[in-house]
Amino acid sequence: MVDLSIILAGFGDAFSLTNLLFVLFGVVLGQFVGAVPGIGPIMAMAIAIPFTFALDPLVAISFLVGVNKGGLVGGAVPAVLMNTPGTPDAAATALDGYPLAKQGKPLKATKMALFSSITGDTFSDIVLITVSAPLAVLALKMGPIEIVALMIFAFSVLAGLIGNSLTKGIISAALGLLVASIGSDPENFTPRLIFGYWELFDGLPLPSVAIGMLAISEILRRMAEAHGNVQSAINLNMTDNPDDRRVSWAEYWSCRYTMLRGASIGTVLGALPGIGSTAAAFMSYAFTKASSKDPESFGKGNIHGIAATESANSAVVGANLIPLLTLGIPGSVGAALIISAFMIHGMQPGPLLFETQGRLVYGLFGAMIMANFVNLWVGQIGLRFWVRVVSAPESIIFASALLLCFVGVAMATNGLFGVTLMLIFAVLGYVMTSFGYSLVIFIIAFFLGPRFEKSIAQSLALTKGDLLQAYQSPVALALIVLSVVSFFWFLKRGRTEES
Repeated sequence: MVDLSIILAGFGDAFSLTNLLFVLFGVVLGQFVGAVPGIGPIMAMAIAIPFTFALDPLVAISFLVGVNKGGLVGGAVPAVLMNTPGTPDAAATALDGYPLAKQGKPLKATKMALFSSITGDTFSDIVLITVSAPLAVLALKMGPIEIVALMIFAFSVLAGLIGNSLTKGIISAALGLLVASIGSDPENFTPRLIFGYWELFDGLPLPSVAIGMLAISEILRRMAEAHGNVQSAINLNMTDNPDDRRVSWAEYWSCRYTMLRGASIGTVLGALPGIGSTAAAFMSYAFTKASSKDPESFGKGNIHGIAATESANSAVVGANLIPLLTLGIPGSVGAALIISAFMIHGMQPGPLLFETQGRLVYGLFGAMIMANFVNLWVGQIGLRFWVRVVSAPESIIFASALLLCFVGVAMATNGLFGVTLMLIFAVLGYVMTSFGYSLVIFIIAFFLGPRFEKSIAQSLALTKGDLLQAYQSPVALALIVLSVVSFFWFLKRGRTEES
């Protein structure tokens, strides 16, 4: 277990003035990009990663966490005001948020979304802080064979849960692993698939792949869908009743069981790689509606509907870091970007992180708690301002984002070669999205590829080339069986849905 002095030192680092300012900046930026439909915190995180090179590791990762947390709060604003979710997570929030706004209560709806989001987020952070260290100790007992089996199981679950086709999910994962193999062989350091470009000897640069597939490809898709139309401003009428502009303590307290249920659902689903916050939000909404004494009121402006969705989707953020910190497996694109930030700063997420970088880990935990309070404060002040943000022309937003992408990647890769790679992966990302292939699975497979290959090599060395000896490990055997079961279950489910 981690020494108490390391825990206290980590929390002390988190509450420094520099860290506080960057968390504040990250939350403000996250709420801004979340409030503008089509951008979202994922794109902002991808663009911001190269600009964190010069920062202290804790400050850089805290900033990215602030962007991620702020984006979930900001995403609820256009969902409530325009019935257009700023992020996919907020799609369920629009079901009751927009009807409530049409009744002249937009501030009540957005404030309920804010309070519920902070509640769910804080709940999952507490679970992360209390369970991650014991899980890391347990994970240290896993050898290379168990790691290989675990990753195979993760890929099978991700391929089945993300997207509508298991086949396309497997193809995306295989393509991600193929791209991850570009560069030098980890055993013999011989070049592979570099085609004479020695700039690729160390592998593809993370910023080029992440920004190209997540940011540039999304901008291209949004620009193609715009057809020259510019988003117009919104007009909402507010009532003169001051009670319609706030959430009273009685109203908040009446939703306590709804938020607890949503936070629990979000935490459990967030700890499982690949399910995501959108599924958690809709599942929480369905449970809340089914258990309500007045289910007919849902969809017509019930604040319990807002509380259910926002507490669930925000709880996923902290829970996504449980598999990341304990096993080194990202559970979402946001977690994959955070893992890339760890690697950029020379750290490998996983169970050893608690031993080698325990102070940094608990500094990150402190920053996450601090980001929740900053999120609440900024949201309270900025809700009226974000109403203006949602009417910003997309032409200005996307032009600025493209400029930041080019500058950031050029800085991170020391030249235009990385920018060229970014554009190549932007086109690849656009094509994959157009044909229904998951970018999430591709990116997670790309990040896990080197570790997966290294674990296979170590397993072959331990078993002298006979991987059938894996049956001697009960954990590995159980994970392989679960992988096969999940594969056939998702395959059967896909065929049922098609028929």
